[in-house]
Amino acid sequence: MIVSADYSFFDSVTKSFDKAARFTSWDLGILEQIKACNSIYSMKFPVRIGDNIEVIEAYRVQHSHHKSPCKGGIRFSMEVNQDEVMALAALMTYKCAIVNVPFGGAKGGIKIDPKKYTAFELEKITRRYTSELIKKNFIGPGTDVPAPDYGTGAREMAWILDTYVAMHPGEVDAAGCVTGKPVSQGGVRGRTEATGMGVFFGIREVCNMVDVMEKLGLPTGIEGKTVVVQGLGNVGYHSAKYFREGGAKVIAIAEWEGAIYNADGLNEDDVFQHRKENGTILNFPGGTNLPLTSDALELECDILIPAALENVINGQNAPRIKAKIIGEAANGPLTPEADEILSLKGTLVVPDMYLNAGGVTVSYFEWLKNLSHVRYGRLEKRFTENMNKHIIGQMEDLTGKTVDPKEKKFIEHGADEIDLVHSGLEETMVTATREIMEVWKAHPDIPDMRTAAYVCAINKVATSYAELGIFP
Repeated sequence: MIVSADYSFFDSVTKSFDKAARFTSWDLGILEQIKACNSIYSMKFPVRIGDNIEVIEAYRVQHSHHKSPCKGGIRFSMEVNQDEVMALAALMTYKCAIVNVPFGGAKGGIKIDPKKYTAFELEKITRRYTSELIKKNFIGPGTDVPAPDYGTGAREMAWILDTYVAMHPGEVDAAGCVTGKPVSQGGVRGRTEATGMGVFFGIREVCNMVDVMEKLGLPTGIEGKTVVVQGLGNVGYHSAKYFREGGAKVIAIAEWEGAIYNADGLNEDDVFQHRKENGTILNFPGGTNLPLTSDALELECDILIPAALENVINGQNAPRIKAKIIGEAANGPLTPEADEILSLKGTLVVPDMYLNAGGVTVSYFEWLKNLSHVRYGRLEKRFTENMNKHIIGQMEDLTGKTVDPKEKKFIEHGADEIDLVHSGLEETMVTATREIMEVWKAHPDIPDMRTAAYVCAINKVATSYAELGIFP
């Protein structure tokens, strides 16, 4: 990966915004307001690590307040900087708007390598960061709701929750201050696989569009299509899983140490277990080693899923990308230069700003669960099962025939929390995909799907400002 030292991720997002803004008719001042980051909190705080005191650099950016609360993950990485956090916060605003989740965009980050700290030390850093957010009113169920991101997970979210509750005793909706929590602490079932599943639902809907597939010279549907996945973290693993289960062939999986290839397809779980046991995906039985991650990106395939970090496809390697469809599971895996090159080649880039919205969509469901204080399915599951059993019983009595036991069990099943979450996620991704495609078709001069997605987002955020007015 070659990216110039002066590359700005936020400038990249701004360029994409400006490219789309030309296809809207909103006042220039409104467009400038949408584009700007409303609040930026840059902090440094001391934490005792062993016998030493370390000064930790951290950020929280609230990009837009057109909806409340703000929403966005917290990442732990040595690559964290203000520019990156601003860019990711902006993408969250547009992402939430596209998938009709009523949040403003936000993002947070702590500049550390989590592998270098013990669990106890990470807990101290996380709790201190949370207390800093509380001091400046940058966290709360109605203000700003963090979530997991790169380098964080349910464990860190539980620490954030406990710190917030300790400093807000008696706040009845306190559990809604953060999402991505363990289920036992108010989390929602289905959150772990949400982003990868959302990627699959979005790409599947695109592949079911006959006109789009004809333009790409591909048959309709997911089944039989070849897929390359870059990154075997949570998002990459679940993307690969759902594509394989949907009938596609995952012919290559890449990680930072290299990649493996098998024309007949790979099972992501077997690869994951191999890496767990050996510390690498290389030398996987039945797979051919590719020494560089970039080798996998440039393989002949129908669908390429970059599910790792930013800028992996840029002006240098974009001309060598052979995939017909690129599904951006990661945040910002393509640079604007790559976008231009791939657009000219006729490659369909399904943009990150909505495709990886599965995480925030299910986070929204978790937040609603926390505010309602009841598990999804608890009130209606048994009622639905009893009703379905009654209907089937009536049908069998009237026809004198018996429903197949397997079918009967499926029909009688009342929806659990995870069933409802998966259903809500599928509805969200299918609807968002169709909305973007409708905008693109209505404006044939829009060059690509990313620009159409930005137009969709800009129109929704600008409508909020137009309806609410500018105070004072």
